[in-house]
Amino acid sequence: MKDAFGIPQSLLVLGGTSEIALATARRLIARSTRTVWLAGRPSPSLEQSAADLRALGAEVRTVSFDALDPESHEAVLGKVFAEGDVDMVLLAFGILGDQARDEREPLNAVRVAQTNFTGAVSAALVSAGALQSQGHGSLVVLSSVAGERARRANFIYGSSKAGLDTFTQGLGDALHGTGVHVMVVRPGFVRSKMTASLEESPFATTPEAVATAIELGLRRRSETVWVPGTLRVVMSALRHAPRGLFRRLPI
Repeated sequence: MKDAFGIPQSLLVLGGTSEIALATARRLIARSTRTVWLAGRPSPSLEQSAADLRALGAEVRTVSFDALDPESHEAVLGKVFAEGDVDMVLLAFGILGDQARDEREPLNAVRVAQTNFTGAVSAALVSAGALQSQGHGSLVVLSSVAGERARRANFIYGSSKAGLDTFTQGLGDALHGTGVHVMVVRPGFVRSKMTASLEESPFATTPEAVATAIELGLRRRSETVWVPGTLRVVMSALRHAPRGLFRRLPI
């Protein structure tokens, strides 16, 4: 169960090598989290991530999980929940893709959509059902400000996150009153390995800053978290900007 401040005792990470997810796990372990499952494709990186968290004092297990194999999600995640209550599920997997290449090669664009949206819908529904069955828990979903409005530079990635964001909001409404807390996290540009080759955008943040915001959101039982918080106002203005003007903006 969560402690008096809303910090989970047990955590399931879907996307076990995500830098944001690992920063969040480290922060929660430093508070009171004692059991962590890292779910992802088997790899040396996944095992190293688990070892790093074990060094902080948590019991950490790895789980073979593939976002692109939704038919396996119920069985794979069901085994985790069968071992005991899970206080928090952090859905953190996703791929950025390559906009220019993906426009030329539609199958690559489809892979972005299947990973970021289809796979996430499957994993979120399975997790939500399990959390509802146990009567408590939080589902935290990493979205992105890119989903707020399609930009020429990344509309394939952005549209997949827009779908995920809308889905998660609806899921939160569906689960309201069940004891399950659903939270959407909308970071801006995050300095990480995934974005290392990209030009940094304004209001750039770090995995650690996102982790801090997630912890605060858990404590407050927030439904939506922006990182940094300033982006709430910025994106509201951009969302309502006339389309002709929006096209000319250097973003």
